Amino acid sequence: MKLLTTPCFILLAALNAQAFTVKHEHPRSHSHLHMGLDVVTGLRTEWISASICTNQIPRTAKCVLQLGTEDGRAVNFVPRTVEEIITSSAEADGELTISCRRQLKQQRERRGTGAIIRYIDQPCDNLKDTEDESVDAVISLQAAQRMIDNGQDWKKSIKEAARVLKPGGRFLFVEQTEIGGEKFIDVLASIADGELDEDGNPSTYPIFELVGCDDVDLVLVPHIAGVVVKTAYAGLTQEEIEKKAYTDEKDRIADLSITAFERGLKKRKKKKTASKGVKAEESTEK
Repeated sequence: MKLLTTPCFILLAALNAQAFTVKHEHPRSHSHLHMGLDVVTGLRTEWISASICTNQIPRTAKCVLQLGTEDGRAVNFVPRTVEEIITSSAEADGELTISCRRQLKQQRERRGTGAIIRYIDQPCDNLKDTEDESVDAVISLQAAQRMIDNGQDWKKSIKEAARVLKPGGRFLFVEQTEIGGEKFIDVLASIADGELDEDGNPSTYPIFELVGCDDVDLVLVPHIAGVVVKTAYAGLTQEEIEKKAYTDEKDRIADLSITAFERGLKKRKKKKTASKGVKAEESTEK
């Protein structure tokens, strides 16, 4: 299937002949903001990132955290139902750049979204200012390579994403297929499997379950996109799972008892009201 006319293809080929990097001045340090290895890959992964965020972040999700926030893209990508966006930085010092803060503010104003942006200076591999199980979705959009470039641990950032996600929360990613010589999906799978015992058998419940993933097509630099969901018993041992299940069952029975009691109160109130109405009618007739 012919996707590009010949002149357009020649133009893109010329643009792709050299990788390009834009220098971004930072008041604290000098770093490089990698805009992608080529125009084709950059545009395609941008489109995929927008699509996966729009379609795979549930409408019930209220809080989204972005790994490696570098601009205002996330504001436009997430559904309008999201009420809060939390930032993190792939910079060496773990702080958001002035440019990033400005772009986030501008995109929020342009889109007219009601989402609150939490400008938090925290490195991707140490989300120190984000509580456990407090986030509905985490997005990682071409952030892993920038983490490596700036001395952060991209593998640890996935573990941090798992920590801050609520059970049932989603981790969405569009990343280079290989990061530092390792396949992104293989590293994610090893983290998802949880801890192993001395014999290599799982000792804890899996952290993530795969929703789906696929290679990004029509790119010059291989990328992969996908979604995993945090399990209800993520990282728990069998003993901890049984204990949690027992506690959950007790809470469920308690809730049922309270509900039944409240229904009983409502019925009694209705009977009293009806009884008063009958008495009032009888006294009127007399």
